[in-house]
Amino acid sequence: MSKPAQPLFHLAFPVTDLEQARAFYVNILGCSTGRESDRWIDFNFFGHQLVAHLVSPEDHPAAATNAVDGHAVPASHFGVILEWAVYEKFVARLQVAKVDFVIAPYLRFEDRKGEQATLFIRDPSDNYLEFKAFRDIDMLFAKDIDSY
Repeated sequence: MSKPAQPLFHLAFPVTDLEQARAFYVNILGCSTGRESDRWIDFNFFGHQLVAHLVSPEDHPAAATNAVDGHAVPASHFGVILEWAVYEKFVARLQVAKVDFVIAPYLRFEDRKGEQATLFIRDPSDNYLEFKAFRDIDMLFAKDIDSY
């Protein structure tokens, strides 16, 4: 693998069943696997390294939410920002797989600075994932408190 154009992201997160995690991340999201043991699995998550670590169900954290644009957004979540066309194809993939949406695909901040398509799903261990795409990626870190 050649040196990436920008730094890659690494995230370790808890799962309560490694085989369910493998099935979800590989078969539903399209990730490939890397190194693994009987306690963890590396996933290639859109070019970034995710490591699912096995924990007992009682050690898995609960999910609090925050209100964002009229939705209860899980406070603890991760995901990727996709190009608009890739996002639309990804949504279709999830729909074909009959994935239950925590927050169904919609336009957040519609017609405002930072407009984005977004959706939330959860994996079999109740980890929340957000996938989104910006109409204008230059608005990713735009500050405009009055518009939200």
